[in-house]
Amino acid sequence: MERGLLWLPLLAMFFWLAWQGSKEYQKVEAYRAWAEQFERAKYDIYAVLGQKGNNLTWGKPTPKGPIKLETFSLVDVDKVRLLVEGKPVETETPPKKGRTIELEFIFAEPANSVRVPFTEIPLAAEWSKYLQGALQNLHSELT
Repeated sequence: MERGLLWLPLLAMFFWLAWQGSKEYQKVEAYRAWAEQFERAKYDIYAVLGQKGNNLTWGKPTPKGPIKLETFSLVDVDKVRLLVEGKPVETETPPKKGRTIELEFIFAEPANSVRVPFTEIPLAAEWSKYLQGALQNLHSELT
């Protein structure tokens, strides 16, 4: 009986881990369905991001699909910066480690910004390079 009581916490931990895995799988499947409408998309535990044409949509992933979705146009964006620990860094030589990683979109007109969180610096740097190139192309077409 004592051995059975010792295994009970392990059994409970197993069921908890299985439940957490199921929730994460549901998040990924909901993201997959949501991302089909975009040309380019990313998923991580902090945020989802999708690009279709000049529009970017981002929000928070949940098992039922992304929530708190916000959409903005690259036409309105003045600058894209990669932030690590709240400080701008070079996309060509990003730091190896950082706890808070974000892409900051700075708007020209209503002097504000949007920050999209990332879990990995290389992924954020890749998106930053791509979006900076798209922003330069867009601005050169408009002028």
